[in-house]
Amino acid sequence: MTYGGTKDIDGHVTGGKQVLHDIEWRIAPGERTGILGVNGAGKSTLLSLVAGTLQPTVGRVKRGKTIRVAILSQQLGELADILDDRVMDVIARQKSSYISGGKELTPGQLLERMGFMTAQLTTQVKDLSGGQRRRLQLLLILLGEPNVLILDEPTNDLDTDILAAIEDLLDSWPGTLLVVSHDRYLLERVTDNQYGILDGTMRHLPGGVEQYLKLRAAQGPAGATVSESHRSDGKATVSTINSKGHTRLQGAELRNAQKELGSVSRRLEKVTTQISAVHDRFVAHDQSDYSGLAGLQAELKKLEDSMAELELRWLELSEVLEA
Repeated sequence: MTYGGTKDIDGHVTGGKQVLHDIEWRIAPGERTGILGVNGAGKSTLLSLVAGTLQPTVGRVKRGKTIRVAILSQQLGELADILDDRVMDVIARQKSSYISGGKELTPGQLLERMGFMTAQLTTQVKDLSGGQRRRLQLLLILLGEPNVLILDEPTNDLDTDILAAIEDLLDSWPGTLLVVSHDRYLLERVTDNQYGILDGTMRHLPGGVEQYLKLRAAQGPAGATVSESHRSDGKATVSTINSKGHTRLQGAELRNAQKELGSVSRRLEKVTTQISAVHDRFVAHDQSDYSGLAGLQAELKKLEDSMAELELRWLELSEVLEA
């Protein structure tokens, strides 16, 4: 495996059982990827291999020399040594500023963005609620300025408002982001592509979470583990047909389509910015460097192809939602 390179795992054994096999994964700088899979599928094993806390029994993991990996784990282990410290003392030991979305913020301002009140600054870490500890854990990780951030079920213990603040913070975070979550909205909000762990292998999901759900449904009654919205009476949602013959979405289907449209819109904005940046690099590049120009052209074509796919999906979703 490499960050900005490849990952080859021909097998990994846990408790006498082969969990992962025949995996090759190239993780590019700035990649934002969501990992889907049922409990026990091998998601945590995959993350441990990426982080270097676990070695493959077969295969190899290769990392770049400048990689700095941080994990937002479910165990809150990062807080074990500071449980008796006050929040204000923990923050005082950090660097004085942090760049977020092009703006310079102090750790105190970041605490405020994550929902901490002034009164909580004098609270010992051990007396914070589960959600508050989770937020402090993420803040300390970000202040450490890793360039690869792994989030393992980051939505545990967090309410909707704080999740929105964290999502905004992650939007402006410049590094490589790998997220394992059962929260469909979070994955579509902060990641640009998804992979599924299915039968011990890693499968790219161009169709995103929806494709994963279909693959899981095809495997049998175990079904998907991605959280969905349901009607309060527990009944299945249905689609109706309007007078023009178009399918009209209702209930969970409607909400999911609206969420996907928001995700696609965000990705379109990001790709548009990337295309503009490549055009600027074209202008500044040595015009006699044909090899370098060819590389920029290939990069531009890839972005434009991605743009075309996103625009098509945006039009499809817009048409369905307007039906």
